[in-house]
Amino acid sequence: MKRLAIIGSTGSIGQNTLEVVRHLHDRFEVFALAAHRSVDQLLGQVKSFQPKVVALSDETRIEDFHRGCREQGIRVPEVLTGQEGLRTVASAPDVDIVVSGAVGAAGLLPTWAAVQAGKTVALANKESMVLAGELLSKTAAATGARIIPIDSEHSAIDQCLRSGRHHEVRRLILTASGGPFRNTSVEEFSQITPENALNHPTWRMGPRITIDSATLMNKGLEVIEARWLFDIPEEEIAILIHPQSIVHSMVEFVDGSVVAQLGTTDMRQPIQYALTYPDRLESCGAGLDWSTAGKLEFALPDPERFPCLRLAYAAMKQGGTAPAVLNAADEVAVRAFLDRRIAFTEIPRLIEDALNAHSTGKADSFEGVMTADQWAREHVLGILPHARMAKS
Repeated sequence: MKRLAIIGSTGSIGQNTLEVVRHLHDRFEVFALAAHRSVDQLLGQVKSFQPKVVALSDETRIEDFHRGCREQGIRVPEVLTGQEGLRTVASAPDVDIVVSGAVGAAGLLPTWAAVQAGKTVALANKESMVLAGELLSKTAAATGARIIPIDSEHSAIDQCLRSGRHHEVRRLILTASGGPFRNTSVEEFSQITPENALNHPTWRMGPRITIDSATLMNKGLEVIEARWLFDIPEEEIAILIHPQSIVHSMVEFVDGSVVAQLGTTDMRQPIQYALTYPDRLESCGAGLDWSTAGKLEFALPDPERFPCLRLAYAAMKQGGTAPAVLNAADEVAVRAFLDRRIAFTEIPRLIEDALNAHSTGKADSFEGVMTADQWAREHVLGILPHARMAKS
């Protein structure tokens, strides 16, 4: 039995992970669950999976959690709080695999703690590698930690790379659905509302990643993540628009062969792959139905329509703390757009302003990365009053 700590258990990744655990109940035991503040959902998970430890990063919800346990007759596990609670859960000696599924920069601390402790990390929190990819990679090499990606694109690359050796790789090809605006004219972008942007044609995700998919910033962040996960320079990582989202990504080898990983849009598959690696087991999800797959289309992304891609490649090339600034500025700008404080077209402008104003430093310490992250948040918040308002 492998013992799991699931960080972000009430989110989409956490819920899907628990479905995989339920399916493979003879292989996995939930040792710890960690959430931010979704107490009602967490209570249901505790009742079903009976973890030994629970962590709530929002300390104001602790009493609500205890009250819920009393009212529902749930055995109260050990309860930890705050960021230190997440760190403790992720590095606990009883844990074999840490599922890093928290959203945003908040996921870096528990991921960092797990890597320091030499754990196997099933990584869905792409921000960890964007902010501190170099630091996490070097630490993993020193501690023996293994980082296995959960993102469908990076899981696909990981699977495709089994077909050859590192020096035989010509390039990685990340696929993108293109989001809801792949055919929208540039002139119409200023009219995009949060409701338009949240209507993703393929995937059902949280609000930030859905907006990032609409701007294609999510793909830019994935390029940075892939650079560190697979030790491949940025100029050898390409992006293709693939609206059907059946080909999850590809690897092109030096002999001209291209190996692709195909599947349904079901996150349980890459989660199970990460948890059971190197074994492949029967899945709880449906396989790909070739009779209904239809035509597979591919196209290059339009840089004029999606300037966030250019910004991501620029930050990656600049290196150091620039990717941390990119991510933090994006996080604040996306929140402002969702709150109707800025227009959709202001998102890349605010990010570029932050990158231009930042004095890039080294990303060789956790403190240095988080300092850059905080600087970018404050910088964007400071210039928000001068941004153009979103339309209702």
